[in-house]
Parts: sequence; structure tokens; C-alpha cells
Amino acid sequence: MRRVEARHRWTLQSRLMAAVIGMVAFILVMIAVSTAAIISGVLQSNLNTQVAAAVRNVQQVGPSTTAIDALAGGPFPDGTVLVLRTPGRGDTGAYVDGRSVRALDEAQVDEIRDAVATGLPDSDTIDLPGLGDYRIGVTANQTGTVAVLGLPLSQVTATIGAILTTVALVTAGGLFLLAAIIAIVIRVGLRPLRSVAETAARVASIRMDQGDVAIDERVPADQVDEHTEIGRVGAALNTLLDKVDASLAARQRNEELMRRFVADASHELRTPLASIRGFSELSLRAMRQAQDDESRQRIAMAVETTEQSLERIQAQSLRMTTLVEDLLLLARLDEGQELVYGTVDLTRLAVEAVGDARPAGPDHAWSIDVDDEPVELAGDTSRLNQVVANLLANARTHTPAGTEVTVSVTREGHDAVLRVHDDGPGIDPTVAPQLFERFARADRSRDRKTGGTGLGLSIAKAIVEAHNGTLTVQSTPGDTTFEMRLPARPADPV
Repeated sequence: MRRVEARHRWTLQSRLMAAVIGMVAFILVMIAVSTAAIISGVLQSNLNTQVAAAVRNVQQVGPSTTAIDALAGGPFPDGTVLVLRTPGRGDTGAYVDGRSVRALDEAQVDEIRDAVATGLPDSDTIDLPGLGDYRIGVTANQTGTVAVLGLPLSQVTATIGAILTTVALVTAGGLFLLAAIIAIVIRVGLRPLRSVAETAARVASIRMDQGDVAIDERVPADQVDEHTEIGRVGAALNTLLDKVDASLAARQRNEELMRRFVADASHELRTPLASIRGFSELSLRAMRQAQDDESRQRIAMAVETTEQSLERIQAQSLRMTTLVEDLLLLARLDEGQELVYGTVDLTRLAVEAVGDARPAGPDHAWSIDVDDEPVELAGDTSRLNQVVANLLANARTHTPAGTEVTVSVTREGHDAVLRVHDDGPGIDPTVAPQLFERFARADRSRDRKTGGTGLGLSIAKAIVEAHNGTLTVQSTPGDTTFEMRLPARPADPV
């Protein structure tokens, strides 16, 4: 049943053509019927006038005149029928057949006589056997002669038939021409819609469940017109495909970042776990050897080995703890948590951070440039202190001895701005785009002394963005500046 219904479904083009052609055909038929009715009324009115005039012509016939004599004596139209009923003579009938006058047979005369006898009104219509339909008129004169005269309706019928035939042929031809024009117009008009459907079908055939997916299909530009409804559909589809393509690209980037994140986190955790396992196995081996050999020297060596192993296990545990805490901090910052707001004196925070950095980097030249008035903002003091410390540690770690590092704090409009500048070798251009991503590092060695875990700058950026601020970097050889820009508290009125 569903197959039958689907087979009889019409396309939009078919429905539009059927609706337009059907409506036009109905209008033309109604016009034809109305025109035929009006012309028929006019022709029949003219026929009634002719009947009345012919009746007046035979009104003066004498009692001795027959129907043939009356028709032969005057000009009457072809097909005129006359029946005369004269006192004492009976009924006579005749009709005009071309240029001659012929007598009616008895059946025809009886048909006319019976029609008159039943009360036939003037200008009514009867069907005469062998002659067709006639419009009849009746009159009587002073001699008692009754004349029944009729004119044929064949000419009126033929005229109406010719009109209807002509209208039907013209209508049919016009409808065929209209169908062809409408088909062309609709086909051209629906071409953008077909292009939209074909584009959607091509997009639907693309596999989007895995891998790097890109949607390059678009509705052609020549089929997109903002001034038409179908053109706007094509433009809307292109906009939708652009957004879906961007979303798929973002999803792919997120998946790649997640895979890289998992790989980097696994690598960071694998090293301390391997160290813990190795030192624990070393301790167990030393204890077992001491148990087998109960000499004091063996026991002392086992105790010393175990103590060293426990120290290394503790160090690696602290390293894993730091990494996990950093990851947990990033996760909480992503969720909008882990911030305790209060009044932060950014100037004082910078001075204290530089003071802490000097002992950690005695081979660097540290300086600070701040205004006399403190720059205050609303934020989490400990987290912002962590940001500044990470920036200073980054400058100390990735620049050679003798590098000058300058920390400046200033108010610019409604923003509090902290900059960390150094005259070191700068950042590798290949690393700069991923500098603030998680586990990104300029030193690929993953050495804690040089490379670190690569979470410091990503944590700093997450903290700053959680404060509705920005953290950016500009770097060229000999000129690297990290800029932290945060909304400042309004200055106190003077």
C-alpha cells in the first residue's frame, strides 16, 4: 500500500503545473460557457424577431390561400415552415427548401397542429420529424384563418457549435502552450532548489562518524540569490554547512588535543611510576639478600639502600602529586571553580614575586617598574601570584645567564596590565602558536630542570581567563614580552 501511495506522489513542479493549468482551464471554460450563453441569447432573440416579422407577412392571407401559395408569394428564409388552418378547407402545410417550396407530410402537419392544440405559446420550440427544431409563432386574421409559422433553430445551433468548437480548440492550444511555458518557468525557477537538494544529498553521503571530516560541498554561488525565497534557502544551507564544517574541525582538534593530552600525561606519569617500581624492587632485593646473609654489613647496606630508595620514591611521588594537582587545577578552572575573589594589589604582588625570583635566579638581572599608586583589582591573590611566579620561572628557565628580566605594572584605561620582559634569545617561531597549550614546551627533552611538564603557561592562561583577562606574548630575538591584562578596580575619587 505504501508503494502505491509513493508511486502516485507528485513533484512540486507537477503540482504547480496542475494547479495553474487547472485554474486557467476552469477560467477559460467558464468564459466560453458564458460567451456561448450570451451569444445564444442574442441569436435566439434575433430569431424571435424574425419569427414575429414572418408571422406578420402571412397574417393577411385569404381563406382560399394554401400554405404553398403563401410561402411562394413572399421572400421567406430557407427552412421556413407554415401551416394554415382555413375554415371549411382544413390544414395545409409547406416549407421552404432552398429556392423551392415543398408540402409538409401529414405527420409533420399533425405535429404542428397538436402542438398548437395543447396551448403552444408564441415563440416556443417544437421538434418536427425530419426537419429538426423550430421556433413557432401563431397568428389569426379576421377571416378565421390561423397561421402557424416556424423558423429553424439549426443556424443558431450551428453558430453556437462553431463558437464552442473554436473556443475549445483555442483553449486546448492555449493550455498546451501555457503548460510548456509554465514547465520552463518552473524548471528554471526550481533549479536552485534542485541544486540545494543535490548538495544536501552529497553531504548526507559523507561519513562523519570518524576521522578527519571536512564538508567541502556547497550550493553553487550562481544558485544563491538573497532576493528570492529559494536563493535564501541555498544561502541558509551554505551557512549551516559552514558552521557544521567548523564544528567538525573543532571536534577533530579537540580529539587530537585529547589524544595528545592523554599521551603526554601518560608519559609524565610513566617516568615516576617506573622509578617508584625500580626503587621498590631494589629495596626488596636488598632486604631479601640481607635476610639470606645475616651479616651486619649486609643488613647495613640493605638499610641504606632502602632509605635511598624511599627517598627517591618520595621524590617521584611528589612529582606525580604536582602533576595531578596541576591537571586537577586546570579541570576546575575549566569548570569555573577554584577561585576565591578578593582585593588584589597587583603592584605589591609583582614586587614580592621579583623578590622571590632573585634568590632562585641569581645569574639573571631582575628589575621592577611600577607606579607610585598601587594598581588594584578583584581576583584570587594566590592564583594570580601563581601566574606571575610561572611567568618569572619561565623567563629564568628558558633564558641564559646574564639575561635582564623586567616586570612592570601599570593601569591602562580600565585595565590592570602586568608585563614580564626579557632580552633573551626569544621563542622558537615553531613553538609560539602552541605555547599556551597543555604539555607544550620549548624544550622537547621533558627534563624537569629545563622542559618541565608543559603545564605552567597553560595554567597561567586558564587562571587569567577565569578572571576575564588575557595573557599574550610577543617575541623576537632579544625582545620577549608576556602581557597579562585584567579588569582593574575603579580608581578612588580624589
